[in-house]
Amino acid sequence: MIPAIFLYAAAMVGANLSIAMLGPWVSPINSFFLIGLDLTLRDYLHMKINTWQMASLIALTGVISYALNPASASIAIASSVSFILAALVDWWTFRNVVGSWMRRSMVSNVAGAGVDSIVFPTLAFGILMPQIVMLQFAAKVSGAAIWAWLLKRKFA
Repeated sequence: MIPAIFLYAAAMVGANLSIAMLGPWVSPINSFFLIGLDLTLRDYLHMKINTWQMASLIALTGVISYALNPASASIAIASSVSFILAALVDWWTFRNVVGSWMRRSMVSNVAGAGVDSIVFPTLAFGILMPQIVMLQFAAKVSGAAIWAWLLKRKFA
């Protein structure tokens, strides 16, 4: 469980800092590799830690992002808010969907990715960017599917 927590935090901080330094164009790339991993790890951590611990972990990644690059404040705040909202939707969905870990993960990842894809860029950049939202959503869902498939034996 500890390696999953550190990997989760590293992926989130990396995503936050790359967005802060490179701007919105890198969002779909982050969404596939880092946020897809986040969604899959979040489902694993849902089975290992409670909701408050998960929310604290999400907030901590925002604090670390800000500490490493104070210029990333708006990104860190947007990230923490959107990840908390997405995590709550993901958690509720994962908890209520029946079936295998993989099925529950896929359904909850779609729900969490939808929330995160709308909330994050809107808060981070102050405007709704439909193209970025759509690219992020597609990248998050496909990235999460690949990560879940790669890690299912470890997590299931």
